[in-house]
Amino acid sequence: MDRPVISRGTPLTERADAARNRLLLLATTREMLAEHGADRLTMDDLAERAGLGKGTVYRRFRTRAGIFQALLDDDERAFQEQVLGGPPPLGPGATPLDRLIAYGQARIGFLIEHRDIARAALDGNRPVPAGSQTPISQTHIRMLLGQLDLGAPDPDILAVQLTGALDGPLLLYLSSDLTEPAAETGERVARSWQDLVRRICRP
Repeated sequence: MDRPVISRGTPLTERADAARNRLLLLATTREMLAEHGADRLTMDDLAERAGLGKGTVYRRFRTRAGIFQALLDDDERAFQEQVLGGPPPLGPGATPLDRLIAYGQARIGFLIEHRDIARAALDGNRPVPAGSQTPISQTHIRMLLGQLDLGAPDPDILAVQLTGALDGPLLLYLSSDLTEPAAETGERVARSWQDLVRRICRP
């Protein structure tokens, strides 16, 4: 498990000019989001700001939602690197229980922080936001459960259930309450995750 997980968005091989354009477009998108938010970003404005042709932008992302899916994919890669090789307890070197708690809390923080991008990534052809289910979550949680040796009758299903607690749609729903700041919601969910894991892993 402690090996890089290939994310779904970028091909394994990419022409140098295409790679440069991708990096430029992602950086430009981040600038525009910081200035104006997700609602006002358009593909035409992105092309103009980046100094690229509209066709280049449309070939890269295809739809407006594709812009935000690419951002999530890019940030997902960085998150995975922290899980696979970063400092403990998120990365290797801590006990399985501490890593399981840290992973869930970091995943919750990641999705809450990216909630606006995840909502903008909604596509009519996709039932859930991009990034809501990632290859690493279920596999990583299953590995840590195996190291804990809980004697669970079906650790594979338990891993699925715990992964479900970190799904993007659930966290988007929880963070949609305008009466509570998203950061506060994230802290509450993170505390609840720790309580859930400790109860499941209690001897």
